[in-house]
Amino acid sequence: MGKNVENLCYTSNLIYCFGEIMPIIRSSDIGTYLYCRRAWWYKKQGVESSNQAELAAGTQLHVRHGRQVLASTLTRTFGLILLMIALVLLVAYCTARIV
Repeated sequence: MGKNVENLCYTSNLIYCFGEIMPIIRSSDIGTYLYCRRAWWYKKQGVESSNQAELAAGTQLHVRHGRQVLASTLTRTFGLILLMIALVLLVAYCTARIV
């Protein structure tokens, strides 16, 4: 009948569904199609993009942005931890003053 979905290799471009072979549709394919149908078609035909420098620059931009997001998340987490420590110390100080 076909392969089970659990046994599929993620590098495969085809899946078996109810005995029929169907291509896998990835989110990047949908994004490319929505941005430019012709670019999607060229990609499916195996035509290389002529703007490789711009694509590489965009990839580097996304890498830098990902690092900035990670750094800001870590900074925020560190700030929240310091805030919690300060609140615990404040409660301990106020409790010691009352008792």
